[in-house]
Amino acid sequence: MKLLLDTHIWLWSLLEPSRLSRRVAAALVSRSHEKWLSPISIWETLMLADRGRLVLEPDPVAWVRRELERVPLRQAPVSHEVAIESRVIGLRHPDPADRFLAATARIYELTLVTADRRLLRSTRFDTLANR
Repeated sequence: MKLLLDTHIWLWSLLEPSRLSRRVAAALVSRSHEKWLSPISIWETLMLADRGRLVLEPDPVAWVRRELERVPLRQAPVSHEVAIESRVIGLRHPDPADRFLAATARIYELTLVTADRRLLRSTRFDTLANR
C-alpha cells in the first residue's frame, strides 16, 4: 500500500506516537508500505510553528530538515493536476491544505492516513483512519 501521511499523522509519528492507533502505527513501520509526504505538510508544519501552535527545536526549518533525513519519505509532488483536482475534489470544507492532500491522494493513487473526520467521509480517494 502507498500511504500519504496527513500532516498531523506525520507530526504525531515523530512527536507523539502514542496518539497513533495500533493499525496506523503498524502500517507506518511496515516495510511493505511506501510512505509519502506532501510538501504541503511541510508548509503546514512551518505555519503551525510560525503561529506558536507547535514548538520545534532548535528551530522549525532545522527540525523539518533533520526529520526528513532521519525518517525518509517519498515526496508527493504538487503538480498542475494536483492543483486542478484540489478545486474539484468535492470536499465540503475550504481548508487549502486538506484540499491539496486529498487531491494528491487521488492523483497519485495514495491512501491518505488521517484522523480528520471530514477527510474520512470522502469517497473520492482511499483513506486509512487513525481510530
